[in-house]
Formats: sequence, structure tokens, C-alpha cells
Amino acid sequence: MNYNHPNKNSSTVVIRLMCAIVFLTFSFVWLYCFQADVLAAAQHVLSKGLTSYKPLVGALLITLVLQVLQLIVYALTRLRKRSHALTYLPSMLALAMITNINSDVESGYALGAWWVVLLIIVVWVLLVLAARALQAVEPDAEPKGFFSRPMWINMLTMALLIIVVVAISNSNAVFHYRMRAESRLMSGDYEGALQMGDKSLESDADLQMIRMYALSRTGELGERLFAYPVSAHSEAMLPVEGKSKFVMYPTDSLYKFLGARPKGEMTTDRYLELMQRRDSLDDRHIADYQLCGLLLDKRIDDFVRLLRRYYTEGDTLVIDRLPKHYREAMTLYTHLRSKPVVVYHNNVMDEDWKNLQELEAKYPDPTERMGKVEEQYRGTYWYYYEYEK
Repeated sequence: MNYNHPNKNSSTVVIRLMCAIVFLTFSFVWLYCFQADVLAAAQHVLSKGLTSYKPLVGALLITLVLQVLQLIVYALTRLRKRSHALTYLPSMLALAMITNINSDVESGYALGAWWVVLLIIVVWVLLVLAARALQAVEPDAEPKGFFSRPMWINMLTMALLIIVVVAISNSNAVFHYRMRAESRLMSGDYEGALQMGDKSLESDADLQMIRMYALSRTGELGERLFAYPVSAHSEAMLPVEGKSKFVMYPTDSLYKFLGARPKGEMTTDRYLELMQRRDSLDDRHIADYQLCGLLLDKRIDDFVRLLRRYYTEGDTLVIDRLPKHYREAMTLYTHLRSKPVVVYHNNVMDEDWKNLQELEAKYPDPTERMGKVEEQYRGTYWYYYEYEK
């Protein structure tokens, strides 16, 4: 019995308590705030859509199980004092591997990290053996409390373990944007889906497809498409050609919105053409997809011809009905072509176009010119047409 070292036991309890608080707080926040949608995607794929992940319940249960794992490790190693935080390494590694999901989520977990995990475990075992040997001869007469040396050694160890978790876990920003956006789509929150990653310049074909669908559902595809980063051309607008895909959101919901599922293999252009014939010229969702596809491919002459088909009454182009990007494209076309099929003028657009030309003329260096134009005109079709591939 140890009746002579009450301060020693008290110090150990304080260190254990602080380590537990740090771990429980980090684990819950990491799972609930940063990895919830990624875990939802993984569960959706692994269960083939039969079950869904509940972020709050999942974060609580996983954190509780990992804390129990730490208690088991502590019971086996009995690491106290300066080395107590080492008992959290297995729990932290488990947390890292749970969230180490491949960005191509259907491929499962990122196996490339397993050799790192194995190396960490080997080093940890050696450290535990060394810590147990040193613990037996470690003096008891050390400062106690929150600002003691043993406490800060443990806190620094916990910080290092947190860095390891963040390094191993999936930190692909675009993948996180996609999964959060799909979660919003599944709840019918189209504006919420559009807010995911809207301040970032990073994107991919899948995220672009999600945004185009959400914009179409809100009737703003031709108004706001180029306000977001564009990373793919028209073949990735829909999952028809396999250039883009959903992970959790039912593809059938998109096809139901557009009119029908494609039968057999076909291009995106062919699918949209068939949908337009099947329905009518009044289906603006299909029309906007076709027109925006031409803008993405920079086929501006074809865009003008198709625009006249959808936005003409009699022989007159209905100017006041044109969305922002269509007005920009028509202004661009009118100034680029010496003999335009349609001459389009809009006082506001013409003035903006004139300002753009003057701005470009001020900077002969291409790199500097692009930077200055980007500051003022990113988010317009003009910037996309002239400066993005």
C-alpha cells in the first residue's frame, strides 16, 4: 500500500484528467465538425445506401469507444507522470484511420497510410518500453499542478498526436465541399449546397456538376455559373458520360428533374437534345444546360444560334429575359465578330466591356494583366472565356 505519496497520486490524477479532456474535446470536434460528411459518405458506400450516418450519435459513440480503448491501454502499460499521454496513441491512430477515407470514396480507405501507421506503432512500442523503465527510477519530488513539467510534456505529446491525426486523415478540401454539398442536396437545401466551398478557388468536375444542378433547381444556372470555379467542360455537366458522379445523392433524382434516365450510352449533348425534343421548347432547365454547356466549351457562335431559338419572340431577341452570363456572352460575341448574326447592345454591359478593354490596355505584361483583370472580373463569362482553359 502507498500511504506515503498522496501528492504523487494527486498529480497523476490531474495529468490523466487533462489528457482525457484534451482527447475527448478534440475527438468529438474532429468527428462532428470536420469529418461528419466524409463519414456519412463512407457509411453510404459501405452499406450500399441502406443506412445513414448520424453525425452527433456517431461522434459521441466513436469518441466513447476510443476513450475505452485508452483505458485498456493504460491498464496494460500503467504509464503515468511524463509519459501518460502515450497511452492515447492507439486511440488517436484509430481515429486517424477511421477518417482516412480515400477521396474516391468507393475505393475505401487510403491504403498508402498503412505503412506510416505500422511505423508509428513500432516506434510507440519502443517508447512505451523505455518510459516504463524510466518511470521506475523517476523521482517523485517534482513540481505538481497544471504548470508542472510533467503536465506540459504530456500536453505537448497530445498536441503531437493531434498533428498525426490531422496529417493521416482525409484533408482534401474539395472532397469535403462535395460531401457537404451532397448532404445539403439530400435535404433539399440547394442554396446551402451552393455555399459549400463558395469562397474557395478549388473545385473539380464532381463539385461543378453538383453546383450546376443546384443552380438549375434554383433557376439561376445562367445567372451564377461562372461565379464559381470552373474545372470541367460540358461533358461533365451531368453523370451521363461518367466524367462526373454523385456519391450519396441519388442520380435518379437528377434525371427525374430533367425528364428521364438515359437509355444506353450517349453523350451529354445527345441526352440534352433528346430531352428537349421529348418535352418542349419551354423547358428552361434543359435549355439552360445546353446553353451553359456551349459557354463552358467556348462555342460562342453555337451559343448564339441556340439562344435565338429559346429567347426569341417573333424575330426579336428578348433582351430583358437574358440571365447575366448570357448577356455577357452576347456582348462578347458582338464585339468579337466582324459580322455578327445578332447585334446585341446593353448600356451596362457595353460600359463594363469598355472598362475591361481599357484595363487590359494598361498592362502589357500578360501575367500582370491577368492578375488585374481577375481582381475585377473573376466571376464573369468574359474572364472565363479569355483567361481560363
